[in-house]
Amino acid sequence: MPKSHKIVYALYIVIWVFMAINPKYPADWLLENVLIFIFFPFVVFMDKKHHYTLLSIIFLLIFASLHSLGSHYTYAEMEHFNAITHFFGFERNHFDRLVHFLFGLLTFRILFEMITSGTSTVKSALLLTFTMIVSISTFYEMLEWFAVIILQPDLGMAFLGTQGDVWDAHKDTGLAMTGALINIAFYQNYKHLWLSKKA
Repeated sequence: MPKSHKIVYALYIVIWVFMAINPKYPADWLLENVLIFIFFPFVVFMDKKHHYTLLSIIFLLIFASLHSLGSHYTYAEMEHFNAITHFFGFERNHFDRLVHFLFGLLTFRILFEMITSGTSTVKSALLLTFTMIVSISTFYEMLEWFAVIILQPDLGMAFLGTQGDVWDAHKDTGLAMTGALINIAFYQNYKHLWLSKKA
């Protein structure tokens, strides 16, 4: 594994540990980080095997770091986003919406790199990656709901972060889809930048 990748992983671990200190709702933090415990080792293992680009690793870890920030404060009560909420006159804290959009925007590339090795054309890889983004986002919304009902029903809105919006899950998935579509549009116009050498 390149040294640059190890540095990025180390920076994320530092951020994760810092955000794990005294979270606002410890039970919520634990639920939010279950997938991190599973997928971080998986990503490192796959990186060693398939040698992903540095850019895809950086994008993924930026997203994961924002997720750690959201799990520390909860997405609905991420206090550092309040200034933006007040500036634009929003009725709710949109930090969760931002992170869902960034999921589609920032994780697309590494998923694309995972898929390309098993597909015959770039177009099919782009379509499969887009489908994965939408499927993962939808599945996550369902998983959140089941987790609250089965594991921690007392957490309620602190974990789901709907903030009274009955269409919250649909909007979150739609934003992830938008982030993915931006990647596809970028690829169509800047293929030479997208297909950079792995490092």
